[in-house]
This record gives sequence, structure tokens and C-alpha cells, in this order.
Amino acid sequence: MENNKKTVLITGSSRGIGAASAMALAREGFSVIALLAQKDNEGLKKVQTAIESGFPNTRVIRYLGDVSDEAFVEQLSKDFLEKEGRLDVLVNNAAISHVGLLQDMSLSEWHRIMEVNLTSVFLTSRAFIPSMLQNGGGRIINISSMWGSVGASCEVAYSATKGGVEALTKALAKELARSSIAVNAIAPGVVDTVMNDNLSIEEKKTLSDEIPFGRFAEASEVAELVRYLSIAPYYLTGQVIGIDGGFI
Repeated sequence: MENNKKTVLITGSSRGIGAASAMALAREGFSVIALLAQKDNEGLKKVQTAIESGFPNTRVIRYLGDVSDEAFVEQLSKDFLEKEGRLDVLVNNAAISHVGLLQDMSLSEWHRIMEVNLTSVFLTSRAFIPSMLQNGGGRIINISSMWGSVGASCEVAYSATKGGVEALTKALAKELARSSIAVNAIAPGVVDTVMNDNLSIEEKKTLSDEIPFGRFAEASEVAELVRYLSIAPYYLTGQVIGIDGGFI
């Protein structure tokens, strides 16, 4: 195992914050980047091509699967660790949204958003923590949302999952601190990604006007914070770091 080998796995990385984070970590010099999406293999291929054409020393691995499925996550960790020997950074970015009144939400919709947004963080963390312990440290970076702190009308379930991610982050950081495994979360505000494509042009303009910075965040701006946390001192742990243009 080369001393300078750095590996990362990013869930939900076929587009948006996940894809931008993969590019940022390639620029940082990570030698192995594992991309993961549930179905969007074409999106993963585009990210892989962009990384390999710009950073020939970085090797990209693609995985397709549901990070809320225990069997898949266990097989994923087994496959990755057998091939690479270690995971230095885990970025939990996979998430789905649900917009609508709580009273109109079905139980199956509630369970699904909980599984994808919160249970997946438990599953991936549990799967890779033993390897991080064995290798003397690591970093877990969870992507939350400002709505996890303050809540959003008509996004109750999404807000609840992100609040759970933040509580999980703080508790797990305390649990792992003496093992040199830093656990932090990033809480973006409104980001210009596909997740906000349900908004009309007028709605986007109204929302932008409410943000002190006057615009949505770019995915690349959030990715720069992911990059920083991937190399930050291990003593920086248990934090939920907002990047919302002054919104909250």
C-alpha cells in the first residue's frame, strides 16, 4: 500500500454536489475515487470521463445500487476493500426530496425518504468504520441541509431526515474521536441542482431574493467544502457547517 494513496467513496455522485465533489477531490490528488448512484450509470460515466481526462493519475470506480439496501452496502464495502485495502474518506451525499403537505404523504413515501436519506448513512458508515479503525483513521462527511436545522414547510419528511443526519453526525463523532475518525456534516442552503428543478423560474427568482447572497449556491462551492473537510485536521469533528449564503 502506497503511503500517498488516498481513496474516497461518494454516494449519489452522478450529478450535482456528488459529481462536483468527485472533481474537487480529483484536483486534491485522490488516487482512487469510487462513484455510486442507484441507476444513473450514464451520469457516472460522464463524471468518470471528466476525471480521467483531466486527472490521469486518478482511477475511478463506478458502482450502481441502492445505498438504503443493507445487502448491497455490505457487498459494496467488501468489494471495495478487497480491491483497495482501505477507505480514507466516505462522503454520504445520496438523498431524495419530497415536496407536499404532510397529511398527503403516504407511509411508503415516508419510509422511502427515511431509508435513502438517513438509513443509508447508518449503513455505509457501519460498513466502512471497521476498516478505518484498522487503518488508524478516516473521515466521514455527511451532506445535510439547512432545513435539517430550521425545517421547511411542505418538506417535513426531508427536513426530518436531515435533522437526523446532523444528530447522527454529532453523536458518531464523539464515538469515534479517539480513533482518529473525523465525522462532520455540511448543511447547504439552496443549491442549483436538479433537485430544485421542480421550482418555476418565478419561484426560483423569489427564493433567490430571500437569500442575502442573492443567488443559489453552485454545487462546486459545496464541493470545495467537501474537499477541505477531506484534508482538515482530525480535531475538526462533530461539526455541522452551513454554506447557505447567509440564509439562516
